[in-house]
This record gives sequence, structure tokens and C-alpha cells, in this order.
Amino acid sequence: MKNIKELDLKDKRVIVRCDFNVPFKDGEILDTNKIEMSIPTINYLLDNNCKVILLSHLGRVKEESDKNKNTLEKVAQVLSKLLKRNVKFVCECYGRQVKQIVDEASLGEVILLQNTRWMDYPEKLESKNNEALAKFWASLADVYVNDAFGSCHRAHASTAGIAKYLPHAVGFLVEKEIKELDILIHNTPRPFTVFMGGAKVDDKLPIIKALLPKCDFLLLGGGIANSFLKACGVDVGKSIATTDEEVIKELKTLLSDYKEKIVLPKDSVACDGAIMDYGEKTVNKYQEYINESNIVFVNGTMGKYEDDDFKKGTLTFFEMLARSGKSVIIGGGDTVSAVKKLGFEDKFQFLSTGGGATLEYIANGKLEALEWME
Repeated sequence: MKNIKELDLKDKRVIVRCDFNVPFKDGEILDTNKIEMSIPTINYLLDNNCKVILLSHLGRVKEESDKNKNTLEKVAQVLSKLLKRNVKFVCECYGRQVKQIVDEASLGEVILLQNTRWMDYPEKLESKNNEALAKFWASLADVYVNDAFGSCHRAHASTAGIAKYLPHAVGFLVEKEIKELDILIHNTPRPFTVFMGGAKVDDKLPIIKALLPKCDFLLLGGGIANSFLKACGVDVGKSIATTDEEVIKELKTLLSDYKEKIVLPKDSVACDGAIMDYGEKTVNKYQEYINESNIVFVNGTMGKYEDDDFKKGTLTFFEMLARSGKSVIIGGGDTVSAVKKLGFEDKFQFLSTGGGATLEYIANGKLEALEWME
């Protein structure tokens, strides 16, 4: 797999898959970190007098109304400020007009096409790696660069398909992520502890099952902890927890097979019959395992940290990690947002931009889209 410096890029048209899947609220971007992380690759291409064509997805598009809710126009505005140059936003990502606009642009220009997942309605052309769509995007450029680490766990038309038709390489962000996360995959110092929070255990169950043989301890928080507690017979009331009986059975099996590894919370903070956070006893218990560890990977939070009434568990947990002196790697967009919001941005070894991609890479040592880059 080549990196960007191994390609002849001078005066080339380069199409770059970025990860601009940023969080929005009331039409405004809450966290620009993913946009900021794309800047080194874009600037390197501009230094080589490239025409830079950017692709990214944003959210999911399952019906026509989702298109206007998931537009990249605001991303283009933020990117313009960060680059201190005009970014031409194209309100479509496919078709004759798109090709004409891109073809007519000059070397040294930056163009951001509309959300690639607009091509997922009415047919899932992007997500199903449609060949014609990949060919179209490839027709816009001479070279393809994948710098969207957070999207590399899926082989979509924009993350994988294009690579079949153009010389290709990974950008600086993907290169850095692979380098920093390698310690969790090869020759990992022991003991290796994973903390996993988040809402839905159903989505993360395959990852949990892949991680358990690799880690020494798995500490749980958030809705995932609720689901494991439910599997133990604890009444979690109205808390976020799985309702799938098959998942409950699988969790019971994991609790039996890995009873020495899986560590559950000791106390909780509830509101209206729902667990919203985990408390001091839990953090103190988890500290015992962190103290024994050599390296820690964190994905998720203790509870609903966005609400000041329920941020204490996550805040206390982060404070404990920061004091521990251990190597701590943070993974997941929401987890990174929590780290930043609570003032721990510079306290940990590495903040990964990936969510599912980071988990997938640590669990399985490979990413589907990157296999297309070999």
C-alpha cells in the first residue's frame, strides 16, 4: 500500500476521499476535528499544484428528504476558512454537470462534491460499491487518494471502487492512524485493557467477540454495560439496553466464557427509571484494572456525558486515566468529542478519528477498503 509521497503528483488531478462525517446540531457543525485532520493531505496536494477534488459521505440517505438534511455545504465553508482559500462546492456528486465543473476547474483549485451517499437513494449505489459510479468518479482525476480512515471499514464506491481504476495511495491521516494503532495489533504490551461504552451492544457485538480473545480486561460503560447487566438478570428499567433475546443469550455466553475478563459497573446514576451514568465505585473498581495495565484503548463513555447532570462518571474516568501514567488510545468520534468537551484533548497518547473503523482495525487487523489499496 503506497503512501501519498510515493506518487508523482505534480500538476495532477487528484480525487481524495475524506471523512467529513461531522456531527451537526440545528444546522451547525459541532466538532470540526475531522475537517481539520484532512488539511495536511490537501495542502500537500496544493503544494504540488494539483487540482483537488474532494469526496465524503455525511450521515445516511434512506429517502429523498435525507438529502437536504445531509448536505456538505457547511463543510465547504469551514474548509475554506481552514485552507484560507476558496473551496468550490458542487451541489451534486454525479452527472454531466459535475464532470463539466470539475473539468473546467484549474490546477490549484479545491472542489468539494456533494455527499456521496446522495447516490444511495433510490438505489444504494455508493454503499454497494457500484462499478459505474466508481468509474465516473475515477473519470474526474488522474490519481486517487484515500484519506478517510473513519470510512475504511466499508468497501464503498468512493472508498474502494475508485482504486480499481486509478493509481492510488493513502493520505497522511490514514498513514498516521495505521502507524499509531499498530501497537494494539502487533506486539501489544500486556496487560491490554479495553473500555467500551456507547449505546447499542447489538451493533458492537461482533467487535466485542473479536476483541475478547485479544485483550486482558474488558471494562464496560454506557448502554453496553446496561445490556450486559440485563443479561446477568439485573433490572435496568427504562435504560438503553438490547431487547433482542438472541443477543441476550450471546451476552450470557460471553459472561460465562470470559468471566475473568469482563468487568461490570458497581454503581449507577439513574433518572426516571433509566441508568444515565455510572458512579464513583465503578471508576474506583476500574482503576484497579487500569493500574495493572500497560496500555488502554477507550471507545465510548460512562454515560450521557453531554448532559451536565450525567457527565461525572465520564469526567472522573478520564481524570483517572490521565493520572494513571498509562498509554491511552481513544477511538471513536463521540469519544473524541467527549475527551475534547471535558478538557482532556492533550492528556492521552492518541485520539483516533475512526469509530467503527478503529474498532474493526483493532479487532481484525485489517480494513475492507484498504485491501483495495494493495
